[in-house]
Amino acid sequence: MSLFKSIATFGGFTLISRITGFLRDVVLANVLGAGVISDAFFVAFKLPNFFRSLFGEGAFTTAFVPMLSQKLAVGEKQNGLRFAAKAISVLVFFLVLFIILMEVFMPAVVIALAPGFAESGGKVALAVDLSRITFPFLLFVSIVSFQSGILNSFGRFAAPASSPIILNLMMAASAFMFAPFGITPAYGIAIGVTVAGFLEVLWLAYFLRREGVFIRPQLNISQNIKDPEIKTLFRRIAPGMVGAGVYQINMFVDTVLVSLVGTGAISWLYYANRLQQLPLGVVGAAIGVALLPILSKQLKTNNLEEARHTQDKAVEYGILLSLPAAVMLIILAEPIINVLFQHGKFGAQDSTMTANALIAYAVGLPLYVVVKALAPNFFARGDTKTPVKYAVVVLIANILFSLALLKPFGHVGIATATTLAAVISLGQYIRGLKKRAYWNFSKELTKKILLIALSSVLMGIIMLLAEKSLNLWLGNWLNLKIFPKFCLLGCLGCLGLISFLLFAKLTKVLDISVILRSFKRNNNAKTSN
Repeated sequence: MSLFKSIATFGGFTLISRITGFLRDVVLANVLGAGVISDAFFVAFKLPNFFRSLFGEGAFTTAFVPMLSQKLAVGEKQNGLRFAAKAISVLVFFLVLFIILMEVFMPAVVIALAPGFAESGGKVALAVDLSRITFPFLLFVSIVSFQSGILNSFGRFAAPASSPIILNLMMAASAFMFAPFGITPAYGIAIGVTVAGFLEVLWLAYFLRREGVFIRPQLNISQNIKDPEIKTLFRRIAPGMVGAGVYQINMFVDTVLVSLVGTGAISWLYYANRLQQLPLGVVGAAIGVALLPILSKQLKTNNLEEARHTQDKAVEYGILLSLPAAVMLIILAEPIINVLFQHGKFGAQDSTMTANALIAYAVGLPLYVVVKALAPNFFARGDTKTPVKYAVVVLIANILFSLALLKPFGHVGIATATTLAAVISLGQYIRGLKKRAYWNFSKELTKKILLIALSSVLMGIIMLLAEKSLNLWLGNWLNLKIFPKFCLLGCLGCLGLISFLLFAKLTKVLDISVILRSFKRNNNAKTSN
């Protein structure tokens, strides 16, 4: 499968997943409201997801996928599947022990995670009950991460990318399905979380069978642990776990600092970050996931020139998709916030404050997408330590920038600090790859990036003129009712997309025929197989 098709497949299903996630949040808000029950549930939901980033997604995938992909690249499928069976057996063994331990000490864990709950015994008890129901989800989602890694190594991205949709829909449905069996709907939704994890495992097991992959557990755990390849795998996982921990610390520090700004600041930053995460999650995650197995195979077969070309394309696609998205977010920041959130208690001032933070975040969007495109170059070579070192530097930089900008700019200073930290992060990756002679910006790639930037700026000018024209024609069009506002915002977005595609075509940075040939070539390959 080509890089572009892989990115399009994973990104498309990730976008659907994000949309169903928004729908899930709407259902939860209506069913749980905002109070003791919702607070307790969200703690219970965050708990397995916190350890998910340590044990499952990220740390495990970036270590496991390159090792399996390299075996597949040299025709060692059966050897690779034996390695996978040993890896999942060891992972499940330790996860089961960890989950049992957490279930026993859950009261202490909940109080440590949410110390404010200690003031209300009932709140702690509810959070403990819900956490004990949701925590087995960690086991299932870690197995899902493992299954996704295998499918990605075989060039299959649709099923893994679509699996989170099961969680979103199940949580929404369980608010009504399991509610009659619990004291509060929160119990039903908590059950739905764990059931969804099990369903995701079954979903991906079906697609693994279609690939002829049958993983048989290796019960001799002590022998598996001593296996040299398993030792190598877990040595590579360890830095990823540290990196995930650094990310969690970063999020915690941001929350503490912005809480000092005043009432509403945390909410403004949260909503702005949610919107920035939509293109970042879809584009950045898609490129990172699609690139890792492809690059791993090319490096294993010593096809260095093709690997450099693949890396160039990953960066090019990242810029092509993220830069116009960033410009759109900057131009339409306030209209987007107005249409999506300015209802009820969320007023005009809240929209303005959130829009200012969104603009600051949007400037850094392309930078973080390129970082996600460059990081797999290290992971594909088995180097999981260097990205962690870079993450630590970014954490320190983010804290320093936040402290410097907090007083003069408030919550916008925190968002700006994140963007400045992205500059540091990108600089480290470019310098590190160049220093090791892994990769460097080619003249052709630099030229394409400049042309994409030109197309994005021209698109932005057209959108800005169109938005100003609406204000002259309709007064302040944001004062219209919700449906006309939504339609006009959609029209502005479509105008921006069409104008960018036109300019990209004129500057020859986007060749639709090449993309179509890529899809056709892969479909022909499937038919011949």
